[in-house]
Amino acid sequence: MAPPLLLLLLLRFFSLLPPAGGRGELRAFVVAHSHMDVGWVYTVQESMHAYAANVYTTVVEELMKGKQRKFIAVEQEFFRLWWDAVATDTQKQQVHQLLQEGRLEFVIGGQVMHDEAVTLIDDQILQLTEGHGFLYETFGIRPQFSWHIDPFGASATTPTLFSLAGFNAHLISRIDYDLKADMQKNKKLQFVWQGSPSLSERQEIFTHVMDQYSYCTPSQIPFSNRSGFYWNGIAAFPDPPKDGVYPNMSLPVTDSNIHLYAKTMVANIKERAAWFRTSDVLWPWGCDKQFFNASVQYSNMDLLLDYINKHSDEFGVTVQYATVGDYFQAIYSRNLTWEIRDSQDFLPYSTEPFQAWTGFYTSRSTLKGIARRASSLLYAGESFFTQYVRKHPASSICKCGALKQLQSLRWAVSEVQHHDGITGTESPKVKDMYMNNLMYGIFNVKKLMASIIFDMNNAKKNGEVYSSVYNKDSGIPVAISGLSYRKYSIKALNGKQSAFIGRSVKYKQKDITRADQESQQLLPVVNNCYQVLFDQNTNLMHSITERETNQTVQLTQEFLEYHVNGDVMKGPISDNYLFAPNASAVPVSKAVGLEVVFGNLMTEIRQYFYSNVTAQDYIYAVYTRMYTVPEGYDGKLLCHRIEQEYSVGPLELNREAVLRTSTNLNTRQLLYTDSNGYQIQKRAFKAYMNNTVARNYYPMVQTAYIEDDTTRLMLLAERAHGVSSQGNGQVEVMLHRRLWNNLQWDLNYNLTLNDSSVVRPVIWLILGTKDVTNVLYRTSGLALEHRPVVMFGALSEDKPKLPRQLQQNSVHGSPVTVPPNLHLQTLSIPGWRYSSNHAEQVHNVHMGKQKQGDADFSRVLLRIRHLYEVGEDPVLSQPVMVNLKSLLNGLGSVILVEERSLTGTWDVNTLKRWKWKTAQYPSKGFSNTTETSENSIVTVHPKEIRTFFVYFQGQ
Repeated sequence: MAPPLLLLLLLRFFSLLPPAGGRGELRAFVVAHSHMDVGWVYTVQESMHAYAANVYTTVVEELMKGKQRKFIAVEQEFFRLWWDAVATDTQKQQVHQLLQEGRLEFVIGGQVMHDEAVTLIDDQILQLTEGHGFLYETFGIRPQFSWHIDPFGASATTPTLFSLAGFNAHLISRIDYDLKADMQKNKKLQFVWQGSPSLSERQEIFTHVMDQYSYCTPSQIPFSNRSGFYWNGIAAFPDPPKDGVYPNMSLPVTDSNIHLYAKTMVANIKERAAWFRTSDVLWPWGCDKQFFNASVQYSNMDLLLDYINKHSDEFGVTVQYATVGDYFQAIYSRNLTWEIRDSQDFLPYSTEPFQAWTGFYTSRSTLKGIARRASSLLYAGESFFTQYVRKHPASSICKCGALKQLQSLRWAVSEVQHHDGITGTESPKVKDMYMNNLMYGIFNVKKLMASIIFDMNNAKKNGEVYSSVYNKDSGIPVAISGLSYRKYSIKALNGKQSAFIGRSVKYKQKDITRADQESQQLLPVVNNCYQVLFDQNTNLMHSITERETNQTVQLTQEFLEYHVNGDVMKGPISDNYLFAPNASAVPVSKAVGLEVVFGNLMTEIRQYFYSNVTAQDYIYAVYTRMYTVPEGYDGKLLCHRIEQEYSVGPLELNREAVLRTSTNLNTRQLLYTDSNGYQIQKRAFKAYMNNTVARNYYPMVQTAYIEDDTTRLMLLAERAHGVSSQGNGQVEVMLHRRLWNNLQWDLNYNLTLNDSSVVRPVIWLILGTKDVTNVLYRTSGLALEHRPVVMFGALSEDKPKLPRQLQQNSVHGSPVTVPPNLHLQTLSIPGWRYSSNHAEQVHNVHMGKQKQGDADFSRVLLRIRHLYEVGEDPVLSQPVMVNLKSLLNGLGSVILVEERSLTGTWDVNTLKRWKWKTAQYPSKGFSNTTETSENSIVTVHPKEIRTFFVYFQGQ
């Protein structure tokens, strides 16, 4: 959620507008909902206690009292906690009944309402799959509509994601204020969105943008100083009031005020109707933390809706309780022709000229980094466990216990994708909750992986013998294929000499403000792919030469800080969400120290940035690493990257730290950034009347680049950052923020981002021709995202060498390898017990057969993604034919492959999504565009994500 002061509430209360021209009586769909943040200001546990459990308890009770009443449920984390720990058997039966009657509807159905700017597509899919798996297993239902009302801007990846999951329509709210005003005026808030340029109409989705009132009911009513239409008031923390009297409860509906209530509601319905093409009006009834006392909500609204309907001739409006599905069904049945929106997204997002929501792209960088490392470890653990179960059916490890260990990290990684989680827009105690849950899940999965290794190698456990290690002095190169495991025995040398000895050369600290440009001395650092020159007058990088083409790019890097205001009386402020710099960024250092460590495998260049020539301490440093690949190793990726690790902090208050890389490339100030690690967006620099710097910041989840006609400089990241091109040939990455302000709203909720940490993000630079970087950056990005998990442990002293037979049968026997333009995105055992046959699953649920039981270890979930766009590369952009039986041969003999929707709940052969009429495709109908597999051979087209259930012989 976000500051309520940012919602533009412009209700003209009594100006009863005439009905929209020629469309007849208006019909308002009153959608009851509660926006329940999985985090933000309060922890999940605090929210469950204060209000969230009461939402489901009281809503279910009230829905049973009136057949006309309806409600939509969104975030599954809260619902699942209620279902498992609070709901009685009677309430559970009632939920089943309400779902069958269509009066309770799950929308989105993910664990959370995920952020769209700084999340990776893998993790979006994970959290959606987690929620959908629970809903299908428990109720046999599959959400078909989105309700993405609160993420701060809208990504073009999301419409593709929801299309692949089987959704029929998509709903968003937060887009740029001036763009929304223009779309409202021209009745263009609804369109068919083709989010992927390669998938185009095959995975398009009808999209509804909420009007200026967004997802909340108008908050004031003219005849009362209390909130409008919130008869239960505002949730109280930490405890619900014992007398049931909450702050700011709306006046009850009585004979004396019912006409005033009706006029107010009708006026708002008519105002909204003027912004849309049909006479169907979506009227969201609810807001943050609402419906914790559903009795008082429905008893008042019942009276109001009855009154309006009895006087519909006078008002020109009818009203009804509805779900999101009811509303979209009404729009779909109108059979109108809709405009197409291409793959352009709605980022960045601003609510006012000085309120650019681009700060959260970087807020809480450490949390962003840990969330991504946890995600990577989860995928390693999932695939390791899957291969182990397939190859060691008679294992000593308890599979159910192992699945619980994986589920703890699935839950934590899903939870932090919330739009006030990984965004860094939460209070400190909520950040601690996310971190604790992530670290607990990480510990569990590492423990599981160590147990698998011990079991396969039949080793004795000696206490805490597993860990992960990063040893900068390791001098032994090893080659490991994807999805495979290698074991090495390492012994200390008798002479106790390191396996690798580097030669360190320290250079004199240089005053960069008095550098002599006349007598330039350049220090070369070279590997097989690049020559990097450092200017010894400044100790700064000077240029990079790509050795194969002999192309040289002048390239310098410097740290700068944006100074921001913290006093609301003096102007706009930066906070967790917003970035509002006072002026241009200011260089932070006047002196730079340089040290180079030369070695056989790696050369590390260490630069230390000092505020002045006499300073002893630094808060900025860069460690640049270049790798030399020995003979006999395929080192194409390793050689072609310049790895940089930054150390930034602790910052002074109200400083935002950036690394600016300046080149002589003529980029025309064009920047390219990724959407959620899935596709690339072109970002042209735009001049604004106000706040131009901040409104030209964009999220970089994994990739950003600048280029001229021949050469491209790519940046690959292992966590999200804000990124911008503030000048020709420049790209700057925001690395850290530390802020405090006196805005009372921020202070009340402890949302001032006083982050005094030191952050250590990593970015890989790749320089070369467009053709070369096109080939390199997809696989390099995956290599950075999924770095090898290194474990070490003490094996028993007298352990004999492994028999050859065991080596052949263990996980490292035969890796699963896919062609270079494909990515094996998921290989896991979800454990769901639901039937793949929908009719059978619905029958099982109806007959009460879906009780607790052992998890299903026979079903393997496989996802394959094509990494390239149509036309991006002459070879790698081609469709790829894959024989799944051959691909998975190392895991056993495949006997059955079922192709499924993205989250696994639909058989693609039965998935018929609504096809909306457009000028391009003038007929309405159903869309089913997947080429289903025969004989386990599938053709994967550019940007497709194909999902399968795979079953093996002997299961």
